[in-house]
Amino acid sequence: MTEADAEILALPTEDPTSSLISLLDLGELEGARTDEDIFLGPSQQQPHHRVFGGQVLAQSLIASIRTVDPGRFVHSMHGYFLRPGDANKPITFGVQRLRDGRSFSARRVHAYQEGVPILSMIASFQGEDEGVEHESVMPSGIPDPESLPSTADLLGEFDHPVARHWAYERPFDIRHVDPPLYVSAKGEREARNAVWMKTFGPMPDNPNLHRAALAYASDYTLLESILRRHGLSWITPGMNVASLDHAMWWHRPARVDEWLLYVQESPSAQGARGLATGKIFNQAGQHVASVAQEGMVRVPTDLKNKVVGAFQSKVMEHQIRKAGRD
Repeated sequence: MTEADAEILALPTEDPTSSLISLLDLGELEGARTDEDIFLGPSQQQPHHRVFGGQVLAQSLIASIRTVDPGRFVHSMHGYFLRPGDANKPITFGVQRLRDGRSFSARRVHAYQEGVPILSMIASFQGEDEGVEHESVMPSGIPDPESLPSTADLLGEFDHPVARHWAYERPFDIRHVDPPLYVSAKGEREARNAVWMKTFGPMPDNPNLHRAALAYASDYTLLESILRRHGLSWITPGMNVASLDHAMWWHRPARVDEWLLYVQESPSAQGARGLATGKIFNQAGQHVASVAQEGMVRVPTDLKNKVVGAFQSKVMEHQIRKAGRD
């Protein structure tokens, strides 16, 4: 079976949750194994035709999970984004079985397009065990997710492919606790961010799917803690933002079809790079996962882009107010 025979290109987006489940249903390429187990996955359509980082993280996890004893679950992963992926092409995943010990297993995954790696990741797995326990405390005073506007509420009236994709095609309902940075950066310039998130529809009762889907969603807003500190929005003219690496630790079981609070902060930014960390809590207050990511953030300082940015912000604010009146 080849990539051409597979005919896996891009997923439909009519039902975002079903698309996410299909995205994580990788095909196995029989007869292609050397020192790796080989899998093939679809790509998800994106406005700018670049693979979403969370997608390739989640698919890499699923590929590695397929090679591990079912009694062992992923507890950590560390990955590097090496190249931008093409969202119009499928992705091949090669899994190397590094170790299967008494309690832990380790897997190395490379995600390939056209024969070159776009992601390199190592994941670790463990069976159930007992030991000491403690956890971070969920922040207090956070508004209930149902009281906050959805992305569709904020961007649904904009006739723009990116706005439509964020509002209607993403599988997760994202609700910002702090003022969102889609079109403007308002509020205090603090290196923090927080969102509630869950899938729009129910997910199967498969813990591995929930772990992989949580990795998918963990890449959505983490770098916003850096942008907020410097008064930047996602439409800042000439700004270039890209994830460089991604690390994640799963502490306790969690369902992604139930509301999860994602609290983020950035301890440092320098050299066109910023570090962001995040803690994920369920509504019961349990600390279910932690995330860390370094991102490239390049912002032009020329006068032309500053003027264009100010004009775009005014136009977008006018459109938002008009949509609200309508």
